[in-house]
Amino acid sequence: METDKKSGFKEGEIICNQCGAKLVFAPGTNSLTCEFCGAVNEIELKKTIIEEIDYLSFIANKAENADTIEVHTIKCDTCGAQTTFDENVTASNCDFCDSPLVATRGETSKILEPELMLTFKVNEKEGKDLFKTWIRKIWFAPNDLKKYAYQKDKLKGVYLPYWTYDSNTITHYKGQRGDDYQVQEKYTNDKGESATRTVTKTEWSYRNGTVHNTFDDVLVVASNSLPKKYVYKLEPWDLQELTGFEQKYLAGFKAESYGVTVQQGFEEAQEIMQDDIDTSIRRDIGGDHQRINSKNTTYNDITFKHILLPIWLSAYRYNNKVYRFMINGRTGEVQGERPYSWIKITLASLLAAAIIGLIVFLVKKYGN
Repeated sequence: METDKKSGFKEGEIICNQCGAKLVFAPGTNSLTCEFCGAVNEIELKKTIIEEIDYLSFIANKAENADTIEVHTIKCDTCGAQTTFDENVTASNCDFCDSPLVATRGETSKILEPELMLTFKVNEKEGKDLFKTWIRKIWFAPNDLKKYAYQKDKLKGVYLPYWTYDSNTITHYKGQRGDDYQVQEKYTNDKGESATRTVTKTEWSYRNGTVHNTFDDVLVVASNSLPKKYVYKLEPWDLQELTGFEQKYLAGFKAESYGVTVQQGFEEAQEIMQDDIDTSIRRDIGGDHQRINSKNTTYNDITFKHILLPIWLSAYRYNNKVYRFMINGRTGEVQGERPYSWIKITLASLLAAAIIGLIVFLVKKYGN
């Protein structure tokens, strides 16, 4: 039977016993702190049990036996992100695209319960410092972008949903092996003289075979709210440090519910697996060069997990376009989109042209 847990993603609902204010999770620790009276509340550590979910059984049973939780989220009409919200706030901006949100339009739904998570190690101050350092290093950034980096409350801590997949694969392939060899070739050089040179040629032969690959924790972001090419650049994650899902770790942070289904996630996981499979095929073919003409992969023993990973996020609008900045909440890796100041680029181009023109003038005048 489905397990329905009512506690699901709610932001900041853990109350301080001393003053009644909301407690927040302190990154890099295992405790909740009160921002008003300073009280520290340790979170009871639980033994982390990692249980993989059988993919085919999950699909066949339509998740009837899966544990679910009830979450209260608000959906952004602009970017589609579905995140938790503070029920005391009636209006805010989307953390993913900076669009206006009205909390009264929130909804309650059931989702597959996260099994595991990584908590924040990088705190807000460290995140802001990393953000400012990143902005200072980028060339031709608009001045107001740097001003924006120093604004308060622009960096938000968000838990992003991910799927991880395990699988043992068997791939039958057909291809070609190329072996290099050298031959002596006569030619006429620049002086019109006959000469000999060594030329490398390749002999191709057909090959076919079978390769086996084992995949563990292939990571797929279960969100379409952020540009994936930047999200994946936040890797690697220290997944060996995963801990059991605990509502208290979310206190003071937001969490996005997944927008990519388990099936859609596995399709993306298969694409990620292809690089390793192709590497195995080329190794099996051998030789100096390889061509893969066709391949057929069977995926066995497929399992998956639903996990949450921490990022610091900031969305910035410049000239009506949204730019996102992301920081790995564990390692401090920074990735993001950036606008360009075309005024600065134009001025730099004009300055470069003027310098080149001055050099040409001086060479012509004094070069002789």
